[in-house]
Amino acid sequence: MIFKENKLVNQIYRRLGYVFGYFLFTTILYLILNFLNKVPKEWSYFNIMGITLLIIFLGWSINRLLK
Repeated sequence: MIFKENKLVNQIYRRLGYVFGYFLFTTILYLILNFLNKVPKEWSYFNIMGITLLIIFLGWSINRLLK
């Protein structure tokens, strides 16, 4: 039997993978910085999420510039 590849499902799983990877990276970064006492006391997880988003957009823009 030959099955057709469902591109919509692949796109959904790819985006879910990116979101899962984002939260995993942010959580690990927060735990490492918190363990090493590099996070100011008034900062929360959301501040680290903003820094992670900045890193993602910076990498995306460098990728676009190099193409």
